[in-house]
Amino acid sequence: MEFDLDLHMYRLLVSEPFFASISRNINKMPSTALPTAGVRINKDTMQYEMLYNPKFMASLSDDEKIGVLMHEFYHLIFDHVGMRLPEEGMTKMWNIATDLAINGLQGVINRIPKIACIPTQGPFKDYPAEQSADYYFERLKQDKEQKDKDKGDKGEGQPSDGNGDPSEGGGDPTDGEGGGSFDDHTGWGDVPDDVKAVAEERLKEIIKEAAGEASKSHNWGTVSADCRKQIMERLKSYVDWRKMLRYFIKATIRADKHSTIRRINKRYPRIHAGSKVTRLANIAISIDQSGSVGDEMLAAFFTELNELASLATFTVVPFDTRVDEKMVYVWKKGQRKVWERVMCGGTDFNAPTKYVNENDFDGHIVLTDMCAPKPIASKCKRMWMTTKENFDSPYFRTNEIVVAITPSGK
Repeated sequence: MEFDLDLHMYRLLVSEPFFASISRNINKMPSTALPTAGVRINKDTMQYEMLYNPKFMASLSDDEKIGVLMHEFYHLIFDHVGMRLPEEGMTKMWNIATDLAINGLQGVINRIPKIACIPTQGPFKDYPAEQSADYYFERLKQDKEQKDKDKGDKGEGQPSDGNGDPSEGGGDPTDGEGGGSFDDHTGWGDVPDDVKAVAEERLKEIIKEAAGEASKSHNWGTVSADCRKQIMERLKSYVDWRKMLRYFIKATIRADKHSTIRRINKRYPRIHAGSKVTRLANIAISIDQSGSVGDEMLAAFFTELNELASLATFTVVPFDTRVDEKMVYVWKKGQRKVWERVMCGGTDFNAPTKYVNENDFDGHIVLTDMCAPKPIASKCKRMWMTTKENFDSPYFRTNEIVVAITPSGK
């Protein structure tokens, strides 16, 4: 029977509860399209996923399987797959640097298969363990520059001799064509920033949940104190809320498809009618009008919505403890509006949620300070936008996307 990683997951990660928690929320798919394993962002689902070659995984010992899983999840934890790329972009050297940053860590170095790039071992024996990807990246660049200088008249740009040049991954048994990275990094640089932003927020919630469980049980497995500190710092970072807002609106636009004899059916010309696709979106913007939501926050939000009105039509739903339907209005595509405050009471998120659930909306964005109890479930996709302070210390927790609005936009 073909190797199914999910069937072995609990047994493999029972001694690594932090990674076991992350694993529960990451989709794992078998694929023969890659030789080993890899993580990527799925552009359709806007979530991170892990791919693995069943034959490769089945060939490993249990310890090596754990090493591979931890390696892939560390790529996610340290954001090697997402927004954190050097100025040079996605390069082979950056791939090797990220692998070195992971494979020297406690819990990984003695488990990762020996075909990987491992600091203190093989062609990287002079590289110290437990350094950042940025450190290894600079070290690799320096070594390559020195090697090119030593070549003299061969100069920069000449092919590697494959005899153990760390900057090229030379000496790695998997280096059939000059590579050196253990796992598959295909597609890391091919994902739009707004898709990355959504995936990052979702991943951050997964890591936050795993860190909370590990802290509560006082059991992080082999995750070192330094790694824990880095993980907690990463959870404090913020995405560009404007990109998130744009992406949410674009992703919510639905396609209305209907038949028309005016278009030729490309598959069955003159037999079946063609079809016409119209891109539409009906999005509710629920704006918390309670006194605790500041004017600056409202003004910033309206400024961006004026730009986004070129993409879609909005229904603006002012609310405090209630929704007054007389104050609900449609912000038509292409219109510009001036921000205004029309209510100033308390806060009840059930009020706008019930209004949106009772009407036909494709998406729901809530601008609020989040200072009220968690509301009932939304029938459509819902996103929360709040202040940096309330993002850090929300009144309630949710698996939905929550984005901090900051003055700089980041």
